[in-house]
Amino acid sequence: MTIFASSFQHHTHKEAKLSTGTKWKTEEVNGVQLVWIRTPRYQSNNWRRVVNMVSYMVSSWRLGRHLPEFESQVRRPDTVIGSSPHLLAVVSAWRLARYHKTQFIMEVRDLWPETLIDMGYLASRSPVTWLLRALESFLYRSADYIITVLPRAHEYIESRGIDSDKIAWIPNGVDLSRYAKPRATASPGAVFTVMYVGAHGEANGLGTLLNAAKAVQDREGITTRFVLVGDGPEKPSLLKQAARLSLRNVAFYPPVPRIEVPKVLASADATVLVLNDLPLYRYGISLNKLSDYLAAGKPIIFAGNSANNPVAEARCGLTVPPEDVGALATAVIALSRTPLEERRMMGERGREYAEQHYAMSLLAEKFAQCIDID
Repeated sequence: MTIFASSFQHHTHKEAKLSTGTKWKTEEVNGVQLVWIRTPRYQSNNWRRVVNMVSYMVSSWRLGRHLPEFESQVRRPDTVIGSSPHLLAVVSAWRLARYHKTQFIMEVRDLWPETLIDMGYLASRSPVTWLLRALESFLYRSADYIITVLPRAHEYIESRGIDSDKIAWIPNGVDLSRYAKPRATASPGAVFTVMYVGAHGEANGLGTLLNAAKAVQDREGITTRFVLVGDGPEKPSLLKQAARLSLRNVAFYPPVPRIEVPKVLASADATVLVLNDLPLYRYGISLNKLSDYLAAGKPIIFAGNSANNPVAEARCGLTVPPEDVGALATAVIALSRTPLEERRMMGERGREYAEQHYAMSLLAEKFAQCIDID
C-alpha cells in the first residue's frame, strides 16, 4: 500500500512534514508507504485552495508514474484508488491507473459539486457547476468500481447514469482495539462533561452548541462542562462567541492525533454531534467522530437531520432537531440527570453497534472484495 498525501495540513494550515526546499519524501508507517507532497499554502476556501488542489493533482501524477523506478520499497500498483476530498485528486488517480494499465477505484467522500451547492458556495446553474458535474460524471463512468462512505449516495450516483452494480457503501470505520471497555465516569455531584472532538467548520453547527451551553449555564450554573477539541476555519469566531456569551462552562483545546482520541474521549461523560440543517445530509452521514464516539462507549447527543441516524438505531443517546438551541440544552440537562447505570448501558449499546457496523476488520474485508484482483 502506498498513499500519496499533501504535507500541508488542512485544519492547522501548516506545513507538517517537509523541510524547506524539499518537494516530497517517502515515509513508512506500519508497513504503509506514505508519499508526502509539498503543495501551496492557503488559509480559507479561496483561489489559493484551488491552486493547492491543482498542485496536488500535478505532483501526484508526476510522482506516481515513476516513483517505483527509483524507490525500491514502492511497487508498481495493482489498483489505483482516487479519494474525493476534491475531484482533482481522483483525476490524478484515473490518469495513473491508465498509465500503469491497472484497475481504477473511485472513493466518494464528498459529492462534487452537490456539496458546494448545498453549502451555498456554488449556484446550481453556474459554469463552474456545469464543469464539475461533467468531470464528476466522467470519473464515475471511468471507474471500475465506486465506493461511497455515505449510505444513500448511491441514489445520487445512479442519477448520473451509473449502474448500481458497481457501487458499494463502506462507511468510515474505527480501530476498536484502541478503545477500552465502556464505563460511565461521573459520580453524583460531579461536573458532567460533554465533549465534541472534530473539525470546527461551517457545517459542524458549533455555534448552536455554544448557544446551548449558554442556556445550560443560565439554567444549571456550571455543573455541566462543554469541551471542544479540534481546529478549523470557524474556531476564531467560536472563541469570540464564547467570550461574547460570557461562557464559564466551555473549554477549547487544540486538535490531537487520531491515535490519542480514545484517551481524550475517556474523560468525557457524554459526547455531542451537532450538524447544521443542510440538504447535503439527505444522503446520510459517515463521520469519523461518530464512529469514535460509539467505540468509546459514551452516550451521544445527536442534533441533526440526516438520512441515517446511528444514535437512534443503536439506542445509545438522545436525538434532537438541528439548530434547536432549547432542545439541545434540554437534552444535555436530561442526560446529565440520567442514572449512571442507564448511561453505561447506552454506551455499551453504542459500542456493540460500532462492533457490528464500523469495525475496521469488517470494513477491510468488504473493501477487499471490491478491489478483487485476478
